[in-house]
Amino acid sequence: MSHKNDNYLARLEQIRWGKYPQCPYCQSTHSRRLKKERRYQCNECFTSYSVTVGTLFHKTHVDLEKWVLAIYLVLNPPERISVRQLAKKIGVNKNTASYMIARIRQAMTQEADLLQRLVEIEFE
Repeated sequence: MSHKNDNYLARLEQIRWGKYPQCPYCQSTHSRRLKKERRYQCNECFTSYSVTVGTLFHKTHVDLEKWVLAIYLVLNPPERISVRQLAKKIGVNKNTASYMIARIRQAMTQEADLLQRLVEIEFE
């Protein structure tokens, strides 16, 4: 995992949780950090989780750096960005770009605040 990706994960943790990680399964704030991974183990329900669970980034292998750039390009285009244009700008194939655009558009209704906060920190 790249250093820049770790920075994005730390920023996402700050935006979503603030001071203490919160289990997305039982909402407990009693957890411990797992060594060598950017994951946590809940001390209440014993489930491991990361900050991406329950977000548009969950279960993707695309770096958060590319996600943030894609969010910016989809939310702030001079004109609507096509799948092929996005794929070329962020360096993924067109199927991945299509998947990302669909997730971003879905998140615009469900997680609009998270998207705005990620983009404003990076591009302002």
